[in-house]
Amino acid sequence: MDFFPVYLKLTDASCLVVGGGKIAERKIDLLRRAGARVTVVSPTLIPALRIAKNEGQISHQAMLFSADALEGHSLVIAATNQENINRRVALAAKQRNIPVNVVDRPDLCSFIIPSIVDRSPVIIAISTGGASPILARLLKSRLETLIPATYGRLAALARAFRADVQARFSNARDRRIFWEDILQGPTAELVFARRESEARESLKQALSTTDPTPPPRGEVYLVGAGPGDPDLLTFRALRLMQQADVVLYDRLVAPAIVDLVRRDAERLYVGKKKSDHSVPQPDINQLLVELATSGKRVLRLKGGDPFVFGRGGEEIADLVSAKIPFQVIPGITAASGCAAYAGIPLTHRDFAQSCTFVTGHLKGDAVDLNFKSLAQPDQTVIVYMSLTGLEVICQEMCAHGAPPDLPAALIEQGTTAQQRVIVGTLASLPEQVAAANVQAPTLLIIGKVVTLHDSLGWFRPDTENDAVLLPRPESSGQSTT
Repeated sequence: MDFFPVYLKLTDASCLVVGGGKIAERKIDLLRRAGARVTVVSPTLIPALRIAKNEGQISHQAMLFSADALEGHSLVIAATNQENINRRVALAAKQRNIPVNVVDRPDLCSFIIPSIVDRSPVIIAISTGGASPILARLLKSRLETLIPATYGRLAALARAFRADVQARFSNARDRRIFWEDILQGPTAELVFARRESEARESLKQALSTTDPTPPPRGEVYLVGAGPGDPDLLTFRALRLMQQADVVLYDRLVAPAIVDLVRRDAERLYVGKKKSDHSVPQPDINQLLVELATSGKRVLRLKGGDPFVFGRGGEEIADLVSAKIPFQVIPGITAASGCAAYAGIPLTHRDFAQSCTFVTGHLKGDAVDLNFKSLAQPDQTVIVYMSLTGLEVICQEMCAHGAPPDLPAALIEQGTTAQQRVIVGTLASLPEQVAAANVQAPTLLIIGKVVTLHDSLGWFRPDTENDAVLLPRPESSGQSTT
C-alpha cells in the first residue's frame, strides 16, 4: 500500500485550506461535514465561499500563503492553481509534521482524500493511491447504486442496541449469529422501508427470546419490474430481487429481468395472458400468503408498476388480512417507459393537455370503455393490453367522434432490443399491425403527440426485427420503426 487507510476524527479540529476557488470549496465542504473548523488563506474568494464566510461557516485570512499561517492547525489542504504555492505549503507542513494534502499531486501529499460513499455513520472510502482519481470515482458510483441510503439508519440502530446485545450474549459467536440475522433479515428491511419504530420493536423482541437464532419471519416484496429494459429497475427493486427466497413472475416480466433474481431462489411461473392464466389470481394471492407464512422472503415480480393494471391491490389485500408484512416497490409503468423509448411525449402543450390510461381487454367481443370521453380532442389515450382488441378500439373511437386520421401508434415489446413502433392512424393501424405479425406485450397510444415520434424517436435497436419493418408511406403519415 502506498497510503495507509485511516479515518481521522476532525470534530472541532482546526484545519487550513490554502486557496479560494472551486477546488478549495469542495475540500472545505468535506471538512465541514466532518465537523472541522476551517480557515481559508487566499487573497480572494469565489462568491460561494464569501457567503460561507459572511454566515460564519469559515474563517478567512485575505493574504498570500506564508508558513506562519500553519500555526495552530492540525491538517492542511493546498488547493490553489499555482504549483509554486502548493509546493511551499507541502514543504512547510511536512517540516512541522502537519498532515498535508495537495490536490491532484499525490507525490506532494502526506495523506490523500479518497472518493467517499457517505451513509453516515457508515463511511466507505475508495482510493487508487492517486493513480487514477477517475477510476476511484467510477468505483464510487458503482457502490452508490449497491448500498441503499438507509444503511446509515441501520448502522445507527445497531449502535443503539450494541450494549444490550453484548449484555444478552456473552459468547462472541452468538453475538455474531444474532447480528447477521438482524442485519440481513426482516429487521433490516423494516429500516430500509423507513419503519424504524417497528424495526426497534423487532430487535427488542429478538433480544427477548432465549434462542439467539429466532425462526425466520416471512415477508412479501411486491416489485414493479418496469416495461422490459433491466436498466430501468430501481435500486431497491434490484436489492430485493437479490435476497428473495422464492419469486413469482408472469409473462409480462422480461427474461433479462428474471435473470437478475438471486440464482438459488425458487422460481414459480404464474403465467397470465389473455384467456390462459396458468395460475388464477385467487390462487396467486393464496400462494403468496402460504409462502410467507412458512418463513420465506417472497418476491412477487410484476411487469410495469404493480398498481397500474397490475392487480397489486388485490394481492396485498390478502396479505393484510393474513397479517403478512409486505413492501410495494413501484416500477416504471409501460405508458411512461414505452412512450419515452418511442419518442412520444404523453403530454405536450401544443397537442395534449391531459392523458388517460385504460385497459384494452376484451369482454366477449367488446371493450368496456367510455369511448365518448376517450374521443375528446387535445388528449392522449394510452391503452394497455391492446393487441387483441385493437380493431374494436379504433372503430369505437371513430364511432364516438374521433377523426379517422387521428394519429395512433402501437409499441411492441417497448424498451427492449425487440421494440417496434408501428405508427398510423385510427383508420389504418389495425391493418398495419395485422401485416406486421406483432407479438405481445404491446401498448397503444392515440393522439396528436404520436406525430412527434419521427423527430423525437431516439431508441432504434439494431435487431433481426429490422428485416420485417414496414416502410413509411410519405403521404399517409404511417410508419413502423
